[in-house]
Amino acid sequence: MKKLLARIKLPAFLEDVRLRWIVAIMGGLALIDVVVAAFIRPWLALVLFVFLVGLMIATFFALARITDNTTRYISNLAYRIKRGEQEALIKMPVGILIYNEQLEIEWANPYLQQYFGDAELLGQSLSTVDPDLAKLIAANQDDSTLRTITWGAHEFEMTIQKSIGVVYLMDITRYAKIEKAAMGRRLAIGQVFLDNYDEITQTMDDQTVTNLNSYVTNTMSHWAAEFDMFVKRVAADRFILISYVDSLLAVEQNKFKILDTIREQTSKQNFPLTLSIGIAYGEDDLSQLAVTSQSNLDLALGRGGDQVVVREKGAQARFYGGKTNPMEKRTRVRARMIAQALQELFKQTDKVFVVGHARPDMDAIGAGLGIRRIAQMNGKDCYVVVDPTNLHTDVERLMTAVGQDPEIANAVVTPEAALAQATDKSLLILVDHSKASITAAPALYQKLSARTVIIDHHRRGEEFPENPMLVYIEPYASSTCELITEMFEYQPTGAPALNKLEATAMLAGITVDTKNFSLRTGTRTFDAASYLRSNGADGLMTQNLLKENIGNYIQKNHLIDTIEMIAPSMALCTGEEAKLYDPVIAAQAADTLLQLDGIDASFVITRRTQDSVGISARSLGDVNVQRVMEELGGGGHLSNAATQISGHTVQEVREMLEQAIAAAQD
Repeated sequence: MKKLLARIKLPAFLEDVRLRWIVAIMGGLALIDVVVAAFIRPWLALVLFVFLVGLMIATFFALARITDNTTRYISNLAYRIKRGEQEALIKMPVGILIYNEQLEIEWANPYLQQYFGDAELLGQSLSTVDPDLAKLIAANQDDSTLRTITWGAHEFEMTIQKSIGVVYLMDITRYAKIEKAAMGRRLAIGQVFLDNYDEITQTMDDQTVTNLNSYVTNTMSHWAAEFDMFVKRVAADRFILISYVDSLLAVEQNKFKILDTIREQTSKQNFPLTLSIGIAYGEDDLSQLAVTSQSNLDLALGRGGDQVVVREKGAQARFYGGKTNPMEKRTRVRARMIAQALQELFKQTDKVFVVGHARPDMDAIGAGLGIRRIAQMNGKDCYVVVDPTNLHTDVERLMTAVGQDPEIANAVVTPEAALAQATDKSLLILVDHSKASITAAPALYQKLSARTVIIDHHRRGEEFPENPMLVYIEPYASSTCELITEMFEYQPTGAPALNKLEATAMLAGITVDTKNFSLRTGTRTFDAASYLRSNGADGLMTQNLLKENIGNYIQKNHLIDTIEMIAPSMALCTGEEAKLYDPVIAAQAADTLLQLDGIDASFVITRRTQDSVGISARSLGDVNVQRVMEELGGGGHLSNAATQISGHTVQEVREMLEQAIAAAQD
């Protein structure tokens, strides 16, 4: 009996237990209806019974048919879905590649096969079939995010599922070209300034000025036409430039040779004229684009002129040119204007704080003492902020001498003391630097960042305080002490002048930065030195302040012993990996190398701290070491620059330096 029941197969729709219960309940209710009807009218019960049996038979067959139709529909749908998946894998415009742990190809759909040509794929190593794709997959297989790659002549969006070894590649070359074309048709606005136009033309006759103007305008117009740009002269010393980004990139590839062309051709006529250009792009608002281009021009001028600054919105500036030393100005008009502006700021100030860069040199300290005297001449209390830790020997000697002068000694304070004394009406003057990251009193700068004055002779970099109250940056000057010395001529008469110690400190600052008046020295430098001498600057005391101690001298010579030529006319010295060197010693070693025949540029790499390695770079002017140091995050002058790099060994920094030199020379 059990075997018989086991062979009985219920219809598919009755295999559901819930449905069987429903059928049983409905059958029971129908049976009750028949029984009740039999007691009322027997013939009615018979009719009802026949009707219910017929209804049940019809319902049974209807449900059976519905179940069969549903089963066939689902089977057909599943087949179609499976077939669609297979067709999609084979025919859809997305490349699919299945590989194993050894990067051997196990399967690739026909769409991807076309990118390999007739090459046999199955079972082959991906590195053998296509090394470039193998490198891309190996480098990105740990990241499942969608990324854009370049494979051969095509652009792809690639996703990798490492867990199952599948790569999906969607060809977006067409859309990438459209995007590139759209990006290339964006507008770029530039400001072109003739750096020394006024100084050159003031001694010319009208005909010579006209000839010079014609030459410059024609040269600029031909240059613009060559690269499909628009240039319009809007003032005697200014042009406006409008270009598409595509044209701008072509000019960048050309390294803005227009700078060299105009400088060299005008020099042959004994009227060396230089250009500075600021260009901006990537901004939808044209008015903001014009403002940014002017800001870039200001940056180019602040770095000494004869160069180009190009900046895309949200990106770092790119620099071109800057191959020549900035030309010395012929008038003292700006020095007078700055002195007067500084006097107006003093009137709005309760006290003045002057601070140099971290680990100050004689120029920073001498400039600080000079500003203190100028503030006193205008009736304001001024404090020179000096961090007494890690001072070099020459600055220590100066501080010892300062300690013997009670008046000056009381005005020299630590960064902590200055921070405690500063108020909302105080004025902060940054001397010999313009980067907040290297200031000797960062907390004081943060407190007085809205009331800051900058006086510096280094070329301006991208890092720069926001909205300083006054900026006096003159890269042509030998030192900050020279700039400040010139301002004494425009101070109130009858006020106490420089004393001997202050004048000597400022003369020592000029001496250090000019390497005993041998580098970056102009007529203004000697005028400043003459003024300081007339105010009691002691040459013998200066010499004593700048003496080297025996240990430093031996260490410097040890560095020079490691000299090697890394490029034509370029020398490199490297310190020991495990030894810490004073940065001043490294700088002195770099200066000494320039005194050797056949060396136009020198680099000295030493470990400064346990975590940082420094580079001191010097040149005679033919090599722009500032550009090299900016490639490594530093800065400075065309002929005097430096940087510090954290987290690398001396050997790694050397390799980075060689790459930066190659990049700067391209």
